[in-house]
Amino acid sequence: PETQCTPSRSALMTGRYSIRSGNHTVALAGDGGGIVTWEKTIAEILSDDGYATSCVGKWHIGASDGRWPTDNGFDEWYGPEHSYDEALWGEDPWYNPERDPKSYIQEGKKGQKVQPVKLLTREVKRDLDLEYMQRSKDFIKRSTDNGKPFFLYFNYTLMHMPNDPRLEFKGKSGHGDWADCLMQLDSDFGDLLNYLNEMGLDDNTIVVFSGDNGPEYMEPWRGDAGRFNGSYFTGMEGSLRTPCLVRYPNVVPENQESNEIVHITDMFTTLINWTGGNIPTDRVIDGLDQRKFFEGAQQTSAREGFPYWMGQTMYGVKWQNFKVVFVAKETFAAPEEKLATPWIINLDVDPKEQKPYDYPYLHSWVMAHVGKILNDFQGSVKKEPLIPAGAVLDF
Repeated sequence: PETQCTPSRSALMTGRYSIRSGNHTVALAGDGGGIVTWEKTIAEILSDDGYATSCVGKWHIGASDGRWPTDNGFDEWYGPEHSYDEALWGEDPWYNPERDPKSYIQEGKKGQKVQPVKLLTREVKRDLDLEYMQRSKDFIKRSTDNGKPFFLYFNYTLMHMPNDPRLEFKGKSGHGDWADCLMQLDSDFGDLLNYLNEMGLDDNTIVVFSGDNGPEYMEPWRGDAGRFNGSYFTGMEGSLRTPCLVRYPNVVPENQESNEIVHITDMFTTLINWTGGNIPTDRVIDGLDQRKFFEGAQQTSAREGFPYWMGQTMYGVKWQNFKVVFVAKETFAAPEEKLATPWIINLDVDPKEQKPYDYPYLHSWVMAHVGKILNDFQGSVKKEPLIPAGAVLDF
């Protein structure tokens, strides 16, 4: 994914690097902006092809009329205006609800005005996933009863801070709230998969499970990226890599594992192609078709690399197992270090990115491949200028 939640979600929905759509930095309360009408989401494409579409949970690429999920291809939506950390506002001694903004759980249906349902508090956030699960099951049943294929964009609350497990999971792991939340997440997704089975839909439903960012950095909810370093809001591997599981019975082989590069924009293109839909040809689409790779027809990804940004700043470029770093930043709280000479990191031998060069090998030939990725991007920008952040709705 990309380095923040708004950019990742924009990239998934449009198949385009978030820098193109003006959604390259996290959207905050009161800052306006978000997806513009001209963008075409995966939900719009599938809806036009006769799919029922539902978004549950966090959207975070627009919080005003014209930018809600139900303005961009979804038949229905239930979730927060922005992000779940706003559930902590009420505990802040400097917060004044009479003076300061309030954050609500919203509900919308296509063609109707989005309405606030209830205030987002820590207790509400804790139990939201039960509502998400029930609404998702109801949507699946309604779609099936109506004989319609469906697209469910299911955004679980975890592992986004605050990580408070529901009461039935509190203390269940024996290893604290964070581990309890992992157990809850695993249990709930198992429940949803079981429901597909009960409905007789599991053999003909594509399921993709992935995170939108690397681990949380804030204490006491700090996560972990395993063998990689870094948190979200950085260009470290811990930010750019998340696990991705794809289940498509009789199409994607079982029990296959790979370290090949698949970018979040590729899911847009691949999923639409799997449904038989049409990829837009009137705009730059960055997502590549990964069907042959996922289906086992080829062992390598359709993608060799990609540029990555933090906000408007290009932090570097990935190419195969190498990474060329222009700006170094290890954690959310660390300062940016703009490098006079780019680092060339061999991730095979230095997965934690602790050595800027793999002495005695400089790997400077990698720059030829990185240069092609950069030239291709710059050429695309000349063809289609970037949409600026905060662009008006009808830009």
